[in-house]
Amino acid sequence: MHPNALLDLATELLRQLLKFDAPADSVVSAFFRQRRELGPRERHTLAETAYNVLRQRLLFQHFAQSGSGSLERRLAILGWQGSESFLRSALGPHEQQWLTQVQAVDRSALPEKLRHNLPDWLAAPLKQSLGDEEFWPLVDSLARSAPLDLRVNLLKTKRDAAAEELARAGIDAKPTPYSPWGLRIDGKPALNKLEMFTRGDVEVQDEGSQLLAVLTGAKRGEMVVDFCAGAGGKTLALGAAMRNTGRLYAFDVSGHRLDNLKPRLARSGLSNVYPAQIVHERDERIKRLAGKIDRVLVDAPCSGLGTLRRNPDLKWRQSPQAVEELRAKQQAVLAGAARLLKPGGRLVYATCSLLEGENERIAESFAETHPEFTAVPAAAVLEQGKIDGQALTSGDFLRLWPHRHATDGFFAAIWERK
Repeated sequence: MHPNALLDLATELLRQLLKFDAPADSVVSAFFRQRRELGPRERHTLAETAYNVLRQRLLFQHFAQSGSGSLERRLAILGWQGSESFLRSALGPHEQQWLTQVQAVDRSALPEKLRHNLPDWLAAPLKQSLGDEEFWPLVDSLARSAPLDLRVNLLKTKRDAAAEELARAGIDAKPTPYSPWGLRIDGKPALNKLEMFTRGDVEVQDEGSQLLAVLTGAKRGEMVVDFCAGAGGKTLALGAAMRNTGRLYAFDVSGHRLDNLKPRLARSGLSNVYPAQIVHERDERIKRLAGKIDRVLVDAPCSGLGTLRRNPDLKWRQSPQAVEELRAKQQAVLAGAARLLKPGGRLVYATCSLLEGENERIAESFAETHPEFTAVPAAAVLEQGKIDGQALTSGDFLRLWPHRHATDGFFAAIWERK
């Protein structure tokens, strides 16, 4: 494709993304579906350019003030993730001169806001939680794209065998440092074209998400609930841990998300999973199971801010008001799920958020209002699975950070019913 045409497409894609009226991944997917003539390299350049702009939006908008042409074109030039010589062949003399001047700017001398590229309402609590020494490494980690983590389905293969098969396909996969089921890949190979993917040997799942299944500790023959199952990544991990025995309920208020579980479930070989759409946390299905369940995982609706490496648009689409509304929902969902547990049953509350307000504060509130539950230290549970619990926890809680653990940001608290 001619350089001018590809830059025009990048400009148009950014014009759509910067409306922030839909998740970035769905906007990018729809854009590509309408342009099926694009090749893999062109798609890669467009997507990576768009996500680079979303990650560094404040900085690039600052630089773009000095340029000419449409704002989206200037942002596409600044965020370009393809060949620079290819890009420069699409630029006029004034644009080339402007780009050279911008590239010469000492970014370390710019104001903090332009260096961390976070909205103030998000930067302030993160800086308070981590301090200066760790805040900036977090910022650096969020400015990079995440690796691709896989969970090996131990019902069908072993981790070493899966890594060897990936190597034969030209894909270098290394064992994840913490999850006993994980493999990590740099880049974004077309996994869905591999036979090992279509037969269910591996599933895409961040290592942090895999560790939530470890904390839940589901065992053979138990009755287990994945309370906010979504598309079912953790459901599948729980089902495999149960060795396809017992009964595993996958509840969610979204039938659409549960529909996305169906093809994954078919690949997995699991027959102990029962997906069910519920209306809310007080649904009749929940009442019928009250006091009967061995383990419940609540991966609660949250801001998703732990996934900023993958979803950088979230920091611009979320707001303090939306997070506060989520807190009320998180408390209600956790309380509703707690009713399911029988004496001795385990409850796990988890989010993929970085914010204490969605994490520690919710756990503390639950502990105060539910004296019938006893806290279980996450480190002890991890160490039972021969995982370095001290490296992954803060107090009694699992606390994963992109800059510390190379995972998405995750939180989890564990209780057992007396």
